[in-house]
Amino acid sequence: MIDSRTNLKIVRASAWYDLIVTSALMTPWTAALLLSVLAGWSAQLGLERVFPALDATQMMLANLLGSVVVVWSLWRVRHASQRVGRYDALARVLFAVWQVYAVSQGASYLILLVTAMEIVFGIAQLLPVRAPHQPDIL
Repeated sequence: MIDSRTNLKIVRASAWYDLIVTSALMTPWTAALLLSVLAGWSAQLGLERVFPALDATQMMLANLLGSVVVVWSLWRVRHASQRVGRYDALARVLFAVWQVYAVSQGASYLILLVTAMEIVFGIAQLLPVRAPHQPDIL
């Protein structure tokens, strides 16, 4: 069980993590650069699965995802609460499921690094929160 301050720190930390990791997906130029870097890492690590170049429709979907996640992250930084953290945990469960599915269908194993963070922050935001101490009133 964690206290409410710790819970809010976790909600904000997950939001900052998402801002850092996802902001590159917001534009076609930065997304292409990110995918190029990931493809390079994949090659250096000798992974069989690569990050392919995206066509225009796939790039648009990546940019939409990046934009929505950045806005949601900014909301969480500004309005962190236990409730917001619970909703974010639900989103992380969904993201993790689809990331594992993508890897099972041939996507790069590098995605599992992001999946691990989805699981860590998801669990952290679902931890029970101790109610703030209330002074006894006579």
